Amino acid sequence: MSVFGNKRFTPSAEAHAFGSRYRAQLSKHPFLLFGLPFLAVMVAGSFVLTPATAIRYEKYDRKVRQVTKEEELGLRRNARRVNMKDEYYRLAAKDLDNWEQKRVKRLPGEHDGIIE
Repeated sequence: MSVFGNKRFTPSAEAHAFGSRYRAQLSKHPFLLFGLPFLAVMVAGSFVLTPATAIRYEKYDRKVRQVTKEEELGLRRNARRVNMKDEYYRLAAKDLDNWEQKRVKRLPGEHDGIIE
């Protein structure tokens, strides 16, 4: 037998404390005493945080919502009133058969896209 034993000395006041009994039982039943309470806290936390997350997303949805084309045109300040039908007919009335192709002048040193 060795001079110093392998077991740690526990004073009698500490031997019956909750912490020491928990540590002794934890090695025998790890899932029941650690895993199950941990999973229960995670599930309970998800149930508690779900309404808070829903409220956050509802606030975001109120800020970012889809607008119609007419509302979109009216969002800018000092924007002129636009009638979509008039704009369509005005653009359609342009003479698309008699247009002239013009070459855009490039800046010095800018590549013009022509392969020689």
